[in-house]
Parts: sequence; C-alpha cells; structure tokens
Amino acid sequence: MRFTRTSKLLSVAAVAALALSACGGGDADNNAGNTADSGAIITANGTEPQNPLLPANTNEVGGGRIMDLLFEGLVSYDANGATVNELAESIETEDSQTYTIKIKEGQTFTNGEAITASSFVDAWNFGAAAKNAQLNSYFFEPIKGYEEVSAEGATTETMSGLEVIDDTTFKVTLNQPESDFPLRLGYTAYFPLPSEALEDPAAFGESPVGNGPYMLADEDAWQHEVQIDLVANPDYEGTREPQNGGVTFKFYSSFDSAYADLLADNLDILDTMPNSALQTFKTDLGEGRYSEKAYAGNQTLTLPTYMEEFSGEAGQMRRQAISMAINREEITDVIFQGSREPAVDFTAPVIDGFSDEIPGNEVLEYNPEKAKELWEQADAISPWPADQALTIGYNADANHKEWVDAVANSLKNTLGINAEGKPYATFKELRADATAKTLTGAIRTGWQADYPSLYNFLGPIYGTGAGSNDAVYENPEFDQLLKDGLAAGTPEEGAKVMNQAQEILLQDLPVVPLWYQVAQSGWSSAVDNVETGWNGVPIYYNVTK
Repeated sequence: MRFTRTSKLLSVAAVAALALSACGGGDADNNAGNTADSGAIITANGTEPQNPLLPANTNEVGGGRIMDLLFEGLVSYDANGATVNELAESIETEDSQTYTIKIKEGQTFTNGEAITASSFVDAWNFGAAAKNAQLNSYFFEPIKGYEEVSAEGATTETMSGLEVIDDTTFKVTLNQPESDFPLRLGYTAYFPLPSEALEDPAAFGESPVGNGPYMLADEDAWQHEVQIDLVANPDYEGTREPQNGGVTFKFYSSFDSAYADLLADNLDILDTMPNSALQTFKTDLGEGRYSEKAYAGNQTLTLPTYMEEFSGEAGQMRRQAISMAINREEITDVIFQGSREPAVDFTAPVIDGFSDEIPGNEVLEYNPEKAKELWEQADAISPWPADQALTIGYNADANHKEWVDAVANSLKNTLGINAEGKPYATFKELRADATAKTLTGAIRTGWQADYPSLYNFLGPIYGTGAGSNDAVYENPEFDQLLKDGLAAGTPEEGAKVMNQAQEILLQDLPVVPLWYQVAQSGWSSAVDNVETGWNGVPIYYNVTK
C-alpha cells in the first residue's frame, strides 16, 4: 500500500489537481494563540494488524500505516504521490531490466545496526522464499530467480537477480524490462530488515525494530486489540521528520465510537467519518477541522471463484448478474450523501492512465432486467441452492453495515434471492478467512494503492498467485497483458495495455467494482497541520499539537 519514483511507465497523476475541494489543515485564525509541542503525542484511529509486523507479510491498512512510520525504504511518497529518495542515493539503469541501487552511508536501525546493501537483499530474499509464506511475496515476482525460491518445496532461498556489490551497493536484475520498477520501491514489502528479524521472525514481528521516523515506545507498546504506541525516532535523518513526539493508534470497535471521542477531543485524528455523521460532520467540527478529497482507493465486492456457485460458466453469469443488480447510483446518493462516485473500472480516477471508456464496463451499470436474465441462465446450468443465502461478509468495526445491507436489498429485489450481510467482529477476522481461502460467500473488499500506478490496482489483486487475490482468480491472458504493460516503452503505451487487461476483468468479474473512495477526515481542536496524502492516509508526521 504505497510508493513512488520517477518512471517512464505509469507515472502518478497530478492527484492534487484531481482531488475534491477540501477545507485542508486548520487555518491560522482557528489556531491563533496555540503553541505546538514537539513532544506531544498524537492519537489516531487504527485497526488491529492482521499479522505480526513484518514488511513482507503486511498487506492491509491497519498494519501498513504502522509499518510506514516504523520503517524507511529506498524512497517514500510525498502528499501528491511523487517519489522522494530516502535511503536511496541513486537508482540507475540503462535498459530498465538491470538496476544498480546505491544507498546512503551512515544509516542505522534503531538498535544501532548499520543499514547496508545486505539489509535489503536479505530482506527481499526472505520475503520471496516459499518457506516463509509471506503475503507480499508476489511483489518480488519481477526479480530474476523468484520462481525458483517461491516454488513449493524450493531448496534455494536466494534470488539470482539480487547481487550485493559492496556495503552500499546492490544490483537487481529483472526477468524483463520494467521501467516502473523504481516506482514500487517505497512499498512496505521492499523495506530493509535488521539481522535479528531473520534470526527470529516471530519475535521480531511482535516488537519490530525499524529505521523510520518513529519507533515503538517500549517493549509493551503493542497492546493487542487496544492500541499501539509509537514515539519519534531521535536518530531519524530522512525527509519525514516528525513534528510531534509520537503517534498512538487506537483500535476502535466502530467509527461511531471513534467519532464521539473526536468530538470530545479524546481523539486527535479520525480518517473516516461514520455514516451516521456524513450529513453533520462539517457542522459538528467547524471549518478548519475537516477535509474531503478523492484518493487512490476503491470499494469492491469479491466473489471467490473457488466456490462452486461462482465457478465455471454459471459462476461467471452469476458474477455479472450480481454486478448489474446493484444500484450504485442510489446507494452512493442515499448512504454516502453523494460523496462517492460509482465505479466504471477497477482502478481510481486519480491515477494516471485511468479511463472511463473501457469496452465492457456497461456490466457495472444497474440493469435489473439483464441481471435477472443472466441469473436465470446460470440457474438453468447449475441451480443456486434454494436454502442458501448469498452472504456478503464485512467487518463490523468500520462503516460497512449500511451499504452492505443496501447492496443485499438490491440483490434481493432484483434477483429474487435471499441475500444478507455477514458481519465479522473485526477486520482482522475478515482478512483471516480471506487469506485462508475459506470464504463461503462474497466479502466486501477495497484497495488503497501501495504506489501510484494502474498496475498496482491490478497485479496484486488479480494476478495468478498474488497475495491479495482473495477471489483466487486465474487467467493466463490477463497475466500476460500485465507483463506486456509493464514492459511498454512509454506511460501511454503501458496504460493502454493495462486497460486492455481490464477488459478481461470486466468479462470475468472475480471482483465487482462498486465506487471510488473519498477521504473524509476530521481532527480535534488540539492539533493543526492535518493533511491526507494521495492514498487517503493522514500525513501523521506533519501534525502538530
């Protein structure tokens, strides 16, 4: 979930220009007389991470935002998604296939261990190796030798495409030219690791040692299901210098309770408004204490292809029927007060190369007659079990019940079937079933971009074997188009190929796009300089208190 860098392929769009008008970080009058305390702790809402905090095993929002503060990669991304060199002194290539990466000297982890070329190479090999079963292993697929280390029963654990030249230099050889490879290197999967992480990954995941702008407050900083306490790293020398003393992420059971704390100034930053407050939050908070802008994210419905009801020809018809039975316009108008835009593709409008004219995207339009016809055709091949409800799994600790119920009602009314929401207590529990491939119905899913490119919305979710491929979707033609798009010579050519790949997704629909996301955030009267980035995440290190 994040990254950047100068690239010939799929460069980031001017996100700021495409963002919705916003009320931005507080105004001078509103904060007149306030004196910022550089040692003050900022509180923000979060969710319990799905897994122990290892870079290559963290692919969801709750863990991702923590990892982005604990670690620093070769690059980071600024508020508009532009790449900024961090540990990278230089990233050079003559053919977009072999990259020579030189890291800055004198950098250390918070335990004092020097960060060297091996800190990256060893971490990437660990992330790719099959025996370590890391969710983000797919991100190393472009590197030569990945297939040998990631295969089941592999006996080698080092990719041939990684070579340490000296303490500050390493070389990366890809399977094919990919000019946007540097763009990805700010993402969590590519962070460096100290030697202790590889010696005892389980222990490290509970108490990670990083090199970012923040560090764990102490050995008891992570109180599971409650909160995690981060403090500023006094030795940090990167571009994301904290303007506060730390960030405490509180894990709420609902956005409503988080919003109540925000109004009472018991929470400093809330990155999502509860549905119950969508009509009132601007008035409740007042000008200068909220923002609203589009970001690189979407909301989707995943239909696992390993379920018999969603497999084969009948399954494809059912997936299309479900898509055309959902009245996106009505749901976004009524539930979200018009603040969401119905989806017309699988990516997001703020990403360079986005198109709203991809052939086949009429399957994302509300068409009850066609939906009913397709459902009946599917039943003629393989009947939907009469006593089986079509369930939509969602995590009850966030803003999903209302719209999931609305989608279920749309399916009931259009298709004449029993459809209902299936609540999971937490996002972690939902992700556990999705990762284990034990889903018994549809689930709500969504994507917050890891780095600003069309490919990031496609490869990690729909590529064969990808870590976030919850639907277990496989299509060799789609996979090949992804590779062709990455190898294209210009951003425009690459975007065309990626959108051709989307034509296949619009036919197969392993996931049903619903709408594009908007960051609606608010903050307490105690903080200032609050801003969300291109990916919808608050820029925590800039916040003052």
